[in-house]
Amino acid sequence: MSASLIVLSSIAAILAAGFLYQSLGSRRDRLRYTGAGRWVQIGHGQKLYVVEKGSGDPAVLFEAGIAATNLNWCHIQEEVARFTATASYDRCGLGWSSPCRSLRTPGNISVELHTMLETAGIKPPYILVGHSFGGLVMRRYASMYPEDVAGVVLVDPMRCEEWPPLNPEKQPMIERGKKLSAYAVPIARFGLARLAVTSLLCRSGRLSGHLANAGGIGGRHVLKRVTEEVGKMPREIWPIVAAHWSRPGYYTGMQRHVEAVPDTVSEMQCADPIRDIPILVLTPGKSTPLSGPCLAKIGNNVRQVIAEESAHWVHLDEPELVIESIHEMVVAATRETLQAMA
Repeated sequence: MSASLIVLSSIAAILAAGFLYQSLGSRRDRLRYTGAGRWVQIGHGQKLYVVEKGSGDPAVLFEAGIAATNLNWCHIQEEVARFTATASYDRCGLGWSSPCRSLRTPGNISVELHTMLETAGIKPPYILVGHSFGGLVMRRYASMYPEDVAGVVLVDPMRCEEWPPLNPEKQPMIERGKKLSAYAVPIARFGLARLAVTSLLCRSGRLSGHLANAGGIGGRHVLKRVTEEVGKMPREIWPIVAAHWSRPGYYTGMQRHVEAVPDTVSEMQCADPIRDIPILVLTPGKSTPLSGPCLAKIGNNVRQVIAEESAHWVHLDEPELVIESIHEMVVAATRETLQAMA
């Protein structure tokens, strides 16, 4: 057997082993980590994975950031479920939900969320809680289905003026995100992503460190950001985060979200302000507060609170502030309902 044939055979064997490792790992992850929630049909063969906790009215709905899942709200949801019903979920293309079939804009996502809530029997009124991109989704939901919404909490919502087409200078960042996501798909398909994230979140981290160093400054920057952000989440969910980041579908879903940012910005620029629904905006102390005109574009009943100790991930930096803000909204909505019934 020639040397070249031996090399090709070895490469083929390694790829086959990696593919098998990834397939078996994905099957094991699904069996091990999905017991806390259920899948809800939303039509066209698609299902959303939703986690429900607590009881009472109004129900609090959580919407995560652009590439995040229900896990981002794990601690907050546990605490809020002590005083009312809660639901967090994975958008199509992310977590345990089906791949996405429509453009990942707040309007399309809101339609899917509304269908899921109706099918699952999660009754309004709702308190909507959204972080970053999820804040835009909750704004859009409230404008599309105002009769279902009792209040909105926006946790450092994504600022449209910072992104294309309003800020064309950020287009290279979007293109870079799309390319990195596309590159990651085959890496995940053959098990390398699973090796890296398992090393980072479930073991010593040495392998992920070597891979980051091989990626140069960019690789080390990504590793630092991931370590800092995931490090603020409960340690018991790190293996589930690793399971999500091991899947090729995660990177495909992330790419679909990132490439839709310009369409998202255009949609939200044309969206009407939310009328007569109380809205609380939590702005990080490390960011510039939203101006009066920006708040007025969100709605006509908006209050801004500065999270002095927080960066972008307010719900991870100051969870008590977020929980208290949600509690205030729940109490106010309950009081209004009782007054209407009197």
